[in-house]
This record gives sequence, C-alpha cells and structure tokens, in this order.
Amino acid sequence: MKHQEKPPEENLTELIEFVLLDFAEVPHLQWLLFGFFLVIYIIIVMSNGLIFLITKLDPALQTPMYFFLGNFSFLEICYVSVSLPRMLMNLWTQRRTISLVACATQMCCILVLGATECFLLAVMAYDRYMAICKPLHYPLVMNHKVCIQLVAGSWISGIPVQIGQTFQIFSLPFCGSNLIDHFFCDIPPILMLACGDTFVNEMMVYLAAVLIVMVPFLLILISYGKIISTVLKLPSATSQARAFSTCSSHLMVVALFFGSAIITYLRPKTSPSAGIDKVLSLFYTIVTPLFNPLIYSLRNKEVIKALRKLLCK
Repeated sequence: MKHQEKPPEENLTELIEFVLLDFAEVPHLQWLLFGFFLVIYIIIVMSNGLIFLITKLDPALQTPMYFFLGNFSFLEICYVSVSLPRMLMNLWTQRRTISLVACATQMCCILVLGATECFLLAVMAYDRYMAICKPLHYPLVMNHKVCIQLVAGSWISGIPVQIGQTFQIFSLPFCGSNLIDHFFCDIPPILMLACGDTFVNEMMVYLAAVLIVMVPFLLILISYGKIISTVLKLPSATSQARAFSTCSSHLMVVALFFGSAIITYLRPKTSPSAGIDKVLSLFYTIVTPLFNPLIYSLRNKEVIKALRKLLCK
C-alpha cells in the first residue's frame, strides 16, 4: 500500500456511513449482474453444501482428508455469505449505503474467515504430508481428536488478530469522501478514506498478512516439497500418479486463494488500483468457493461415488 498523508481532520465532518460503489460504473448491467451473481451464490451454497453433507454421511469418507474437506466446504459457504448477499441487495435496491458498524462487522468477518482458510489449507497440506511421507505413523498421529483440535485451532487462531486489526482501522477518523470503490468493506479501500497519517496502520496490515497469509503458505510449500521428494522415490509410476492425484486438487485451490490474496495485500501500491483489487478480491471471495467443489469432486473418484449414492437416494 502506498503511504500517503491524508487531509487534516479539522473542519471536516466525521463519517457515519459509507457507499459501496461495487459495479456502479456500469448502471445498464445492474440486473444482468444481479442474476449472474445470484446464480453463482446458489451454486456455491448448494455444491459446497453437498460436499459437506457427503463427508458427514458417507461411511467411506470418514477419514481425516474428507473431514478437513467437509470443514473447508462449510467455511466456503460462510465466507461467500459475508460479501455476496450484501452485493446482491445493493444491485437489487440500488441503495449502496452501509453503516460504519456494519462495514466494520463485514470486514472483521471476512478477515477472520480468510485467516481460517489460510490455516485450514495449511492443515490439509500437513495431512497429505503425513499420509504420503509417514504412512505408518498416519493413523496414530492424525486421529479424530487431533483432527478436531487442528480444525478448531484454524477457526480460532485468527480471531484475536483480525478483531484487533479491524478495531485499529475503524478507530481512525473518516472524513471527506465516503465512497468505497469496492463490492465489500476491504482493508485497502477503507484505509484510502481515513484522515491523517495511516503509515502505522498500513505496516500492521503488512505484518498481519505476513503472519496469517505467508507463514501458512510457506508451510504448505515445505509440505509439498517433502511430498514431491517422497513421491518421486516411489517404485511404480502408478503409485506416483495416485499420490500426485490426491494432492493436485488441494494445490489448485491453494494457488487460486493464496495467489490472489498475496497480490492484494502484499504488493506495493505505487498507483491507484481499485479495479485490480476488485478483480483479485473476486478470486479469493467468489472464484475459489465456486471451483472448490468442482476441483475436489471431478478429480476424486470417492467423492463422485458418494455423490451418486446420495443423489440416487
């Protein structure tokens, strides 16, 4: 983020609400966009809901990998439900105002759920590492109690940091323009509206992004480095292909989510880039939840089998 000195607070009225511009620059496409995103939201909720359901009901999927996948699908439903319904309501009513409290709440929820997704993807990578690199220890190490603790830790770990970060950002005075050039309350566009010096806040955002985004991402890279090294030592090509197939789905989700999140929060902001931020935000808030069920089901015979059994019933 580009550090810049904001106008002084004197003689300016403090803001109590914002306006989410989302796609206001294309007014003739509002109804088309409403229909498009409504269909996407329904697909995300139904497809991830199906994945969550089969991982709970199908006896063949009662393993740590599918336990994590079920939790990940539930997380995706929560994640997309924080931003998309508000955007749909704005497109439907054309009333884009959002109160300061509602904006802070939305930001906090998105940050907490985003942190949970980072940690959960790291946990899923660790699960694959144990299954492939240490198969004899896998049943003992990844028992049901440990799996629950890892999932609970993923959900809880980011809460204090992200609540603190949200409180810090919304403690700033907001004055002048109240237009947020985004479709939800995200950190970069909110900081652009703050008065005074935001350098400390921007540094805190970088620090939190490094801890919550980069550390899990590096752990995932280390896990998959060891996995690839182990797989290449397997004697048969069939064993190698089977091992790679169980990991490729997870790697595709990791690339989609972490790639867009890292570019959004850690790239230097040398010039205004609201359009780029909006496109990148679509990837980690909508595209990843949309493709998650497709990536895992189309490349997984056990998931396809479980889906067929459920649909036949």
